[in-house]
Amino acid sequence: MQCLPHWARTRCSEDFSGDQQALLEGLLELDIRTGGVPSQLLVHGALAFPVGLDPNLGCFLAAAHYGRGRVVLAAHEGLLCAPKMGPFLLNAMRWLSRDQSGKVGVNTDLKNLCPLLSAGGLACSLESRLSGEMSVYCCKAYGGQEPRELQEFVAEGGGLLIGGQSWWWASQHPGRSALASFPGNLILNTMGLSIMPQTLPQGCFPTPTPKTRGYHFRRALSAFQEASSMDKSWLARLDLDVKAFLQIPAGGTPAYASLHRLLRKMLCQASLPAVSKSNPVARDSREASLLCLATVLAHSGTDCSQLTQGLGNGTCQCPVEYPITVEINGTNPGSGESWLSTGLYLPEGHSVEVSLSEAATSAGLRVQVGCHTDDLSHATKLCRAPVVTQHCCVDQPQITIPCLWGGLLYVIVPRGSSLGPVPINFRGVVPAPRYRRGHTSKEEWRRCLQGSPAPWGELATDNIILTVPTTSLCSLEDPEPLLRLWDDMLAAVATLGAQPFPFCRPERIVADVQISAGWMHSGYPIMCHLESVQELTSETFIRTKGLWGPVHELGHNQQRPGWEFPPHTTEATCNLWSVYVHESVLGIPRAHAHPALKPSERKKRIEAHLRMGAPLSNWNVWTALETYLQLQEAFGWEPFIRLFADYQTFSALPTDNVSKMNLWVKKFSEQVQKNLVPFFRAWGWPVQKEVAESLAGLPEWQENPMGADLLSQE
Repeated sequence: MQCLPHWARTRCSEDFSGDQQALLEGLLELDIRTGGVPSQLLVHGALAFPVGLDPNLGCFLAAAHYGRGRVVLAAHEGLLCAPKMGPFLLNAMRWLSRDQSGKVGVNTDLKNLCPLLSAGGLACSLESRLSGEMSVYCCKAYGGQEPRELQEFVAEGGGLLIGGQSWWWASQHPGRSALASFPGNLILNTMGLSIMPQTLPQGCFPTPTPKTRGYHFRRALSAFQEASSMDKSWLARLDLDVKAFLQIPAGGTPAYASLHRLLRKMLCQASLPAVSKSNPVARDSREASLLCLATVLAHSGTDCSQLTQGLGNGTCQCPVEYPITVEINGTNPGSGESWLSTGLYLPEGHSVEVSLSEAATSAGLRVQVGCHTDDLSHATKLCRAPVVTQHCCVDQPQITIPCLWGGLLYVIVPRGSSLGPVPINFRGVVPAPRYRRGHTSKEEWRRCLQGSPAPWGELATDNIILTVPTTSLCSLEDPEPLLRLWDDMLAAVATLGAQPFPFCRPERIVADVQISAGWMHSGYPIMCHLESVQELTSETFIRTKGLWGPVHELGHNQQRPGWEFPPHTTEATCNLWSVYVHESVLGIPRAHAHPALKPSERKKRIEAHLRMGAPLSNWNVWTALETYLQLQEAFGWEPFIRLFADYQTFSALPTDNVSKMNLWVKKFSEQVQKNLVPFFRAWGWPVQKEVAESLAGLPEWQENPMGADLLSQE
């Protein structure tokens, strides 16, 4: 296996222990609980090194030699002004100035630093800008000064003390890389240090031991390449660091470009593991790290076509050469971004060329490759690579997107877009099976399936899109009855939630070999395991057995903060939609829709809750659902539908559970014109005195199922 180039290998082995010792002289711990949330730091330069580390090797203080000068970086500017950091700051100033006398300039944005330095016997002055007479300059990492000016100051022998976090900038600039564009990183990247958008927990940490100080991105990469035994904490940290490093533009920096080439060669020689459900890999293994390294290298824009050779997972390797034009609707009136299916598939290891009009490049469109959006980075074992989707902003008339894992192609339209119809050309892709209710004929569907090279396809209506393996579609000769049933179920979902129908954007359900949580989980898209595909695509199964799980997740997507009381109702009110759909569309009564809703089970839960004294801590999941089911069985679904509609018009809704629960008691009582205070109090709700008094004039609910007779029995 090829070794690291000479410049990287020798520089990584340089001993910075003397520098670290000077910066940590007299310190046993570093207390970074200063009120601000720090970012993690990336130490990637050959002459850079960590100074402060948490137990997971997250770096919050770092330093570097740069040219004839030196730099010390803090992960938040608050660390440069905190009295508890005073001893470290004095060490840093001595190290930066090499104990030589000279003017210390402190930017006016860091005015609280001056008293700390003065108390330690160091003369300093507040300055609005860097000047040539300074030997050390102190500033925040948020711009306001030319990066080249600061870089030249350090390269010519100056010392730079700088601090800041990038997570806030990243939150305000979605779709842009903080490593590439954050103002502080425009200064620091060339010095071998960067500020990452990932945060660090505040705490008081012991000064690093010689062993933990020894971690360095390049040294860890060298050990990984040589297949040396590596501590698992180093392996986990290397995954994060490589992902961050590859976001730094390599152009114009030979050392960075060289490392990109090295990573590509290393991965080609190591060969990627053919991970699958039958051949999983452990998350903390070398194989998992290879998958992560390959993914982030491909996302950096590197051509990774050679990496997929030999994986043998059966996907198409022969994209068509001619361009395929797809017209998408660039108008999105919804409250969230919308995926628009193109009906195209990009084979693994290939690149797609995208072209569109100049006018459309300012609309905020993105191209997404792949629909399996769950990040499995925290899973203990992997049945696929942790991240297999890729996004790219379409801000130029022509772009090329290399993709390692391939996938179905989508255009992402931001919320509020009014772009209208837009033709987009794609080259390097293949058609994928896609049935659209009301648009695709049976003959067209048959031709779609015949010899389709794409491993994934879609069944779509205006309200729901099911993404499943092509092999699961081949036996579906006519999807129309199935999708008609799905539209009926989605209409019921919209009715109960008092939502417009058809939906502003269709719901999506995507099957995957592995998902990030549970058997299914809600979101956009709803994710499920491959084992659920049969029930999703069988009309007979749905009509006879029901479809509790998927409708449960659709219910989650209908929940709203104003009338949700987490954690009590998180897994309860979503089931209202399951009950409603099963009874109103499928004709399956609640007692048969789920075993937990058998009358005997419901009775046992009520009795157990009352025996405990109806504590709110016990009011969860099925017990909580029972409260709503009793109301529905007494008053029907209409009060729920009207109330869900009313909540969409309320302003300044409360955010705490007690206030929200009291508002629900008041509003539901008004809907049904009954005083429901005794009912909710019997369940353990904290009904406030003023709410009870405001409802006292309403008629008593004589049929209250939680009335005195039941309570006396308990």
